[in-house]
Amino acid sequence: MAPLTIAQVTPYTWESGHEINRMVARVSDELAARGHRVLVVAPSGDHAAVRATRAAIRAARDRPESLFADGAPRVLAVGEGLPAGSRRAALPIDVSRTVDALHAEVALDLCHVHDPFAPTVASAALRASRSLNVGTFHLPTERILSTQVARKLVERIFGRLDARTTPFPTTARLMERWFPGDYRVIAPGADPIEHAPRDPSAPLRIAFVDVEERPALRAFLRALRVLPLDLPWEATVLTARGASSSTPLRAAVRARVRFAGPDELDEAALLAASDVLVAASTGDAPVPGLLLRARAAGAIPIASRLPVYEDVLDDGGLLFEPRDTETLAAQLGRLASDPQMRARLAAAAPPRPPAAVVDELESVYEALLARRHDQRGDPALRARLRRRRLIDVDLHMHTDHSGDCATPVEVLLDTARRQGLGAIAVTDHNEISGALEAQAKAERFGVKVIVGEEVKTASQGEVIGLFIQERIPRGMTLQETVAEIKRQGGLVYVPHPFDRMHAVPDYENLLAIIDDIDAIEVFNPRVAIGAFNEEAERFAAKYRIVAGAGSDSHVAQGLGSVRIRMRDFDGPEEFLESLRDADIVRRPTSLLYVQALKFLETKATPPAARAARRARRVARATRKS
Repeated sequence: MAPLTIAQVTPYTWESGHEINRMVARVSDELAARGHRVLVVAPSGDHAAVRATRAAIRAARDRPESLFADGAPRVLAVGEGLPAGSRRAALPIDVSRTVDALHAEVALDLCHVHDPFAPTVASAALRASRSLNVGTFHLPTERILSTQVARKLVERIFGRLDARTTPFPTTARLMERWFPGDYRVIAPGADPIEHAPRDPSAPLRIAFVDVEERPALRAFLRALRVLPLDLPWEATVLTARGASSSTPLRAAVRARVRFAGPDELDEAALLAASDVLVAASTGDAPVPGLLLRARAAGAIPIASRLPVYEDVLDDGGLLFEPRDTETLAAQLGRLASDPQMRARLAAAAPPRPPAAVVDELESVYEALLARRHDQRGDPALRARLRRRRLIDVDLHMHTDHSGDCATPVEVLLDTARRQGLGAIAVTDHNEISGALEAQAKAERFGVKVIVGEEVKTASQGEVIGLFIQERIPRGMTLQETVAEIKRQGGLVYVPHPFDRMHAVPDYENLLAIIDDIDAIEVFNPRVAIGAFNEEAERFAAKYRIVAGAGSDSHVAQGLGSVRIRMRDFDGPEEFLESLRDADIVRRPTSLLYVQALKFLETKATPPAARAARRARRVARATRKS
């Protein structure tokens, strides 16, 4: 596939050697080796590296290519961040600013976040992203439980994901239960670890790597206490904590157990020299990658019966119930006394190489990129349109044919003419009669009218059909409504797509119709929270959808508060092509003022007075025409 610009974002401090960071580093190396430009974004306690990152991002404003390393991933340290499981409400402000600056200065194709539970660097990257977003969820049990109080906020953040993956079926089921979505399982891999052939007649060499929670080490040592000494075995514990005294070992057992620190022995060398690896997690902090690396070194994993460990082993090891030290000792005893069983289990297929994992990741990336719209359009048609005059267009407004609006058609057309609008789209709620009436009277006012309708779907928000001829009934599904717009030869225009104050389709529903969306409203002055418009702008940019805007006026005074300056057009094809090169012009207006006018014209005015007022306004507008 063509080279991409990718950010891999981890929430775990880079220097910690966290299991997820090891995977991110290996995948990033493989992606970079394939020609992709890769940034690894991670919290860090290295203050010099953090300062260097900020300087590099500032330099990227003028030279974006300076941020990338040739043929290798570039690690960006973005401040200390927060440890996983932190109860603090927000990231340090300097970390958030650095992440925001990165997204502002670097045009990423993909932002791949890992365990993006808030508040972490990963969630901040997802929130600020202007690119296509992939989220990988590893073993987030603790994070899921700790986020239920802020579930709505977490769902909103996850709603920005364009694809979701997990390394294990267990994790996929867990995430689907708490945060429903489509999770693709991409099984992890491990690089082969060279090792000498095992001698079945030699003592059983047992390895324990102290990276699980503390009770795991205690359980392992208790199992060694009851492992018969007349069997041939020896054990090595790789730990940064030093020799453990929490479980007393009699002298004969201690003589067979070696405690080594990382400065004496590395993990790969220990696994290559061992027959067996014991993983005794109680479930609080399992490390499935350790089992994969053991299998890659030809060592037999004996693991506590946790669903994620069962996913990894797949008949390539032995199990025992968590904390059941008697069974753990019995499993070790079986291997020590049965060389044939040991040889059979050691011959199990090794895990797949990381290159196979990246093959699948690239297929996810490629599928997302394929959903981007083609920005080229029709160059020949665009060239012809450049000879047309420029006009101002408002793509979203209502007449008194909408139940929540009291603006007569004639008043709307007269106001559009006085506002200097060359064309308007009349988009009444679940009704087309106002647009048809406006089209019939448009010539008198010198304003072109696009017939439209803002249709309320059954439960998936609203969508606008432009250039339609027949009313579309409310209450159908979003897909059915879109299909009806297309049947009429119309254009699908999504209004205020992320304004949670309106009925809007959620992110997943938009993804379901992404191929059929012709344009998306990126600015609506009636949206009370500016971040909702910004979210729409980001969505349109990441999928390269043509951007539109409209006043959403329910009173004549709001008409033209935002307008599109574009080449004149005839019909939907020319309109869409002209819209590709259009400029959005915003005019300051008071949302409170136009909302108050809407209330006065509808809710606060009795029907009789409203009818009399309408008659007077129509008469004035007609005389002016």
